[in-house]
Amino acid sequence: MTGTSQTADWAHALHRARSEAPFLARGLDRLPDLEALLRAGRIEDALAAAHQAGSGEPDTGIALRRQRLALAVALAIGDLAGALPLARVMTELSAFADCALDAAIIAAMRRRVPDAEPRGFSAIALGKHGAGELNYSSDIDPILLYDPDLLPRRERDDPAEAAQRIARTVVELLSTVTSEGYVFRVDLRLRPAAEVTPLALPFVAAITHYESSALAWERAAYIRARPAAGDVVAGQVFLDAIRPFVWRRSLDFGAIAEIGRLTTRIRDHYAGGQAVGPGYDLKRGRGGIREVEFFAQTHQLIHGGRNPALRLRGTRAALDALAEAGIVTTDDAVLLGDSYDRLRTLEHRLQMIADQQTHSLPTDPAQLDAVARLEGLRSGAALVEELARISEAVGSRFDNLIATYAPSGAVPVTARPLEQELQALGFADPGALATRIESWESGQYRALRSAEARAAFARLRGTLLGALAAAPDPERALLRWEGLLAGLPSAINIFQLLEARPALLGVVMRVLAHAPTLADELARRSDLLDTLIDRSAFDLPGSVESLATEFRRCEAGDDYQCLLDAVRRKVGEWRFALGVQLIESQASETWRDPLDVAAALSRIAEAAILVLTEAARGEFVRAHGQIAGSELVILGLGRLGGAALTHASDLDIVFLFSGDHTGESDGARPLGSTLYYNRLAQRVIAALSAPTAAGALYEVDVRLRPSGAQGPLAVSLESFARYQREDAWTWEHMALCRARPLFGRAEDCAALSTIIDDVLHRPRDGEKLRADVHAMRVEMAQHKPPAGPLDVKLARGGLVDLEFLVHYLQLRERTALDPDLGCAVDALISAGLLPAPLRAAHDLLARLLIVVRLVAPDGRYPPEASRAIVAKACGLAEWPGLLTAVLAARRDIAACWHTIFDEKLEIHE
Repeated sequence: MTGTSQTADWAHALHRARSEAPFLARGLDRLPDLEALLRAGRIEDALAAAHQAGSGEPDTGIALRRQRLALAVALAIGDLAGALPLARVMTELSAFADCALDAAIIAAMRRRVPDAEPRGFSAIALGKHGAGELNYSSDIDPILLYDPDLLPRRERDDPAEAAQRIARTVVELLSTVTSEGYVFRVDLRLRPAAEVTPLALPFVAAITHYESSALAWERAAYIRARPAAGDVVAGQVFLDAIRPFVWRRSLDFGAIAEIGRLTTRIRDHYAGGQAVGPGYDLKRGRGGIREVEFFAQTHQLIHGGRNPALRLRGTRAALDALAEAGIVTTDDAVLLGDSYDRLRTLEHRLQMIADQQTHSLPTDPAQLDAVARLEGLRSGAALVEELARISEAVGSRFDNLIATYAPSGAVPVTARPLEQELQALGFADPGALATRIESWESGQYRALRSAEARAAFARLRGTLLGALAAAPDPERALLRWEGLLAGLPSAINIFQLLEARPALLGVVMRVLAHAPTLADELARRSDLLDTLIDRSAFDLPGSVESLATEFRRCEAGDDYQCLLDAVRRKVGEWRFALGVQLIESQASETWRDPLDVAAALSRIAEAAILVLTEAARGEFVRAHGQIAGSELVILGLGRLGGAALTHASDLDIVFLFSGDHTGESDGARPLGSTLYYNRLAQRVIAALSAPTAAGALYEVDVRLRPSGAQGPLAVSLESFARYQREDAWTWEHMALCRARPLFGRAEDCAALSTIIDDVLHRPRDGEKLRADVHAMRVEMAQHKPPAGPLDVKLARGGLVDLEFLVHYLQLRERTALDPDLGCAVDALISAGLLPAPLRAAHDLLARLLIVVRLVAPDGRYPPEASRAIVAKACGLAEWPGLLTAVLAARRDIAACWHTIFDEKLEIHE
């Protein structure tokens, strides 16, 4: 005997079914052999028999109806007995719907074209069917699509007429109630513009609709879409084509607001079923099934465009993914998931009684008690009591969601004249500013030319003006706000986002007032604001490996160009978020150490190098093959090697390769080793630096390679070792003090590290080394003077002088060889080679450099209003104290320089 469930209570399940569910009782009477299998607890055998019901029957409609009845009875008894979990029941029902649709499509085609295969006609499953979550007596809501060139038809048949004939036949085969019952109620009203369009649409017409004129609810519907029947391959191609419509990279708070309004309308329309009690609607009532689904789908719409891991069809799976991503709490995900499962189970009990698509509790007390007893509860009152707890828990969480994301409607615009409003806010020249603001709405900016955009701005204007007035430098923020408007093709979405999240407007104003680098990025990419919706935007990124996994997850498929765009977007989002963290440290109680930001920027760059080099290499190998025993190796130097990037840093890289330089690739277009890796290096540089539709990524500097600009882009590890031993200048060995392998096989990276270690440990003539280092710094000072008083990199007594001191001592003493400059300083202090204050000097100047790249990229003093941000980022309470500390740090470095190089540096305040 197979398929037996020993723990289920089969006798009690059959008794309840016969006593409380007339539909099941009739089904058991008609299927005695099936009942015998169920009474014996042989559920898998019963399901197999159900799937075979109707086999041999030539009439597709009759065969499907018999199969459906047997499956409904088997699943119901298995469910009632506790042998089949909810997920299995829903999966079985959904799989049968797929098979039934497919059989109906084939039968419809073959009525006119015998032996036709279902090419060129697809059924896209939506809703619970698409999610694999069909309920016991559900209808199905497919979208029927066809390709006129592929659709099987008679030669004289018009493709459109043939497609409509197939669609009508499918509906008839599945929905018509006969003496055998029905298969599924088919609802085609979810198709594009259903009130005016035919039952089946051409693929091209559907794509055009979704790209140009679809409504917000249609986006939500397609979260759970999948090709279910007919030409499944063509259906998937269609879904791939409209994916950008569903999963938008930029947030659409207008769509979120529309979902909120839709929910409100549903609650109003079904007002009688909102309160828990007799007549309560488990699907549409407050705290019911639909609100759990909308809770998950709203978050998916908001975040799924940027996080493909959230693009799941199943409600429970989506909630778990949202918790995993930190978007909702684990407790909320579990509570909503458990509530959803319970509501769906009770919905099944309602529908088992008479095979009706009902979601409402009976109003008759006796019938309500019958539903409760079918579920194994003592009474209808116990059922209502349980539902009341579920409804409150779910409803309160959904209420909070709508309050957070969906503005309740237009905010009344103040009746006071604009000039008076500006005067009350404290603006210096309210009349001139009022004229300026009114010009925005009169067509000055393309983003405000549509009526919808102006209406959205009108709702936001009061909040915006308040945020501008509160900005540390209102005029500066206003100028950059105008720059942002000028760069936007459309402002509706950003206005709706700021309206939905008023606190975000304060962040925007602080960014505009304080950080020209971030303001410029925001003007180019307004969707960067989307990254600040999650609290995770104010966390530091994880490891290089986790970031690389995140970048690879960017939806690109096998499209190399799409991956380049996706990584650029993701890197841009992280860089922007880290910059905002530095700016927001002043407005919050938490301090974000710029040194942590520099390390994070380095991890982001390393992950981008890893992912894009892998991708570029994969493209290159397809054309040219591989070289046996040889691989690319990438060495990072400078701030990249030292894991201390700023927002303005370029990437100092050297390309190397392992193996014999005389080798040749094995592809269709073979290349010798040197040419192979030089061309591959060019590909990697382009992947990292070439602007794409998503913008630029990094500037790549390869001038530190052997022989500099005169040498090849890539050399073998053997050639690199020989060059460093025999031909390299002192400054090239200084550069190796901050070198670190970033890409390559473990054994190749280890070999490269050994080469570098051998070079740095070689004995040196101390006087010649001292003279070389000093001469290089003098020449640099002549050719690269500091840009301004805050250029603590190039200013004398600044970071470059400290680096030269450290590298000189590292090479002379062959110690403290750590690419992290701060750690190297610590080691030299411990060895008695540097004075103790130089670690604090390093940290202060490094922090200042990192934040100044955002606030004052020209190296000059920032505006008065921004100086507190710079001071706090450097760990000081006020600006004068910062200037005093910086001067002291530079003097400490200058004193050490004087001791070692016998040169007294001029340190100006």
